[in-house]
Formats: sequence, C-alpha cells, structure tokens
Amino acid sequence: MSSVCSCCWAWSPWTPGAASATCRPLWPEDPRPLPAILPAVSDFTPARKTVFSGIQPSGNLHLGNYLGAIQQWVRMQEDRNSFISIVDLHAITVTQDPKELATRVRELAAVLLAAGIDPEKTTLFVQSHVRAHAEGSWLLSCVTPLGWLERMTQYKDKSAKQQSVMTGLLTYPVLQAADILLYDAHEVPVGQDQKQHIELTRDIAQRFNHMYGETFVVPEPVIRKDGARIMGLDDPRSKMSKSEAGSGHALLLTDEEVVLRRTIKRATTDSGREITFSEDAERAGVNNLLTIYQLLTGKDRSGVEADFKDARGYGDLKTTVADLVVEKLAPIRAACTRYLDDPAELDRILQKGADRARAVAEPKLIQVKERMGLAVPAALL
Repeated sequence: MSSVCSCCWAWSPWTPGAASATCRPLWPEDPRPLPAILPAVSDFTPARKTVFSGIQPSGNLHLGNYLGAIQQWVRMQEDRNSFISIVDLHAITVTQDPKELATRVRELAAVLLAAGIDPEKTTLFVQSHVRAHAEGSWLLSCVTPLGWLERMTQYKDKSAKQQSVMTGLLTYPVLQAADILLYDAHEVPVGQDQKQHIELTRDIAQRFNHMYGETFVVPEPVIRKDGARIMGLDDPRSKMSKSEAGSGHALLLTDEEVVLRRTIKRATTDSGREITFSEDAERAGVNNLLTIYQLLTGKDRSGVEADFKDARGYGDLKTTVADLVVEKLAPIRAACTRYLDDPAELDRILQKGADRARAVAEPKLIQVKERMGLAVPAALL
C-alpha cells in the first residue's frame, strides 16, 4: 500500500508502526484503494506551501466575499497547493432546510468556479464528502480543553442570543481545526472575525504535537488588510452581509446589471462633494465606494483619488463605480449560469475534488490514529 508523505506529499511505501502492520484505508465511500486515487493529486508541488480555505453555503456570495476572500484564493492557487472546502457540516450547526442546503452547496460551487477558482489548480470539494473531517474532529476534541472552547468570542456571542444552544456551536472550532490540520496547511486566509479560531487551531496542533510527537503543521492565519471588510451600501458602518441581500445593502455576484446599478446609485454617502479617502466616520460611505473601486482596479489610494480629481460630485463617483462593478461581475454571472445548466459537469468537478481531498486527508487521519494508539487491524474492519 502507498501513502502521501505528510511532509512533501510525495508517494512512498506506507510504513505503519509495529502494532498496526495490517492497517488499511478506513473509509468505504470509494471502493478503490488509495493508489487508484493518487494520480489525481500528482500535480501537487512539494516545494509549495499548502493553503486551506473553508466557506459556508449560507447564501449568495456578494462583492465583499469576492474582494475580501475569493480574489485572494484565485491568486494563491497559482503558487500554492490550494484546498477549498464548502463546509456544509459547519452550516448545520444552525438548523437548515435540507433541500435548500443541498441547492446552496451546488450554487456556491458554481459561483466559486465562475469567479476564477480553477479545479485543475485548486482541490474544490464538499466537506461532508470526506469523512475524515468528522472523525478527525472527534480525535482532536479529545485533546482540546473545554475552557478553550468556552472562551471563543463567537460562541459566547451566539449562545447569549439563543435560548437553546446546540453542542455543534461549541465544538465548531474543533471541526474547523480538523479541516485545516488534515491537509498540513501552512496558511489559512480568514477574516479578522475568524482569527481567534485559527489561533485555537494552532493551540490544538501544538498540544497534539507535544502529547504524541510531531504530527501537524502549525498553520498561520493570512488576513488581508485592505478590503477585508467591504461595508454595506445602505449602512457603511456594518460589514456587507449575505443575510441582508435584496435590501440595497449587498451587491451579489449574480445580480443583474439593473440591480447592481440601482443599489450603487442608492448607496449612502454624505453631504460633501470631495472624493477622497478619509478617516472621518461621517464619510464612511464614500470611503466604501472608493475602496471597492481601489480593489477592482488594483490602484493605490493616490491613484484612485487622481481618477476622481475632476469628478462633479458623488453622482460621478457612483456612476464610475457602477460601470466597473458591472464590467467585473458580468462574466462571473454568465459563467455561473453555464455551470448550473450543466449539473453533470458540476458533479464531476466536486467528485474529483473529493477524491483528491480524501487521498491526502485519509493517510493523515491514519497517522493521527496510530499516534493515539488507535490503529485498526484489517481483521477488525
């Protein structure tokens, strides 16, 4: 039997410990032995860093998601071993309509592909299609002190607002740690609101390594400073949110041109006329529009301000930003429609991604179980 070397992802003979010399792959969802899957990941480059990202299928993606996360993922896939998981197991920590959840998973996959995620460069897969995530989460929960989880800000905030709190909300960060550590990820692109969870992942990895020997890479959070927080167009004091779609708040990646233009035209600004970046909270709306323009053009602040030097007020600003947003999002909307119109191709891409993910995650899971004394002889499978 062969496996993936956890250090460099080169293929090498599997060398289990003496107590588990008859171990074999544990999961039945793919009847092929691991060597049959391995060629699917032969394009991984040992010298590259590995990056892991997860995204919930919680609604339509908006411009803030694109500028704050997806653009970064598209760039990173060019020089890193990239994994992106649609984390449906995380989504069910809140009660979901089963049919709607299944639909949102497919729609999210289509939007990610349309926005530039290349399935030949990025392993794109659905979290629940790789069972190692669930088992890995349990193993890590057994080395994670309860106090670490109870201190998580998101848990405290959400549990304070809910009369009945599910266990999944408390253990959510442990599943997130398993997502990351199963792939020996070096980098995890996240927003500022997820930084604490990545710090917990680091703590769990270090604790496991101390208890059982070096096993996991300790990942680093990658937080984009500019544009990590695109604000709502109707309320530039709050982060653009998927839950506020349709209210003039968010610009969805699949919105029609007329909707995009109307939303930007109605964006909150102020009573001034100067089109420049400002630290003044009263000018947050103008700052938000300028930030969108900056991130879509790639210009620095001085270059952005120079573009609007001769503008005749905020009307010109909104028109220019709307033109640019429409230009950038039209190809994404069209490509998304093509993917959704070809469900067989979408399924093929997600199946291939799950195969590739399992080929990395399952050998890592076996290594973790061996370290913990849980190696399973073939006779008991």
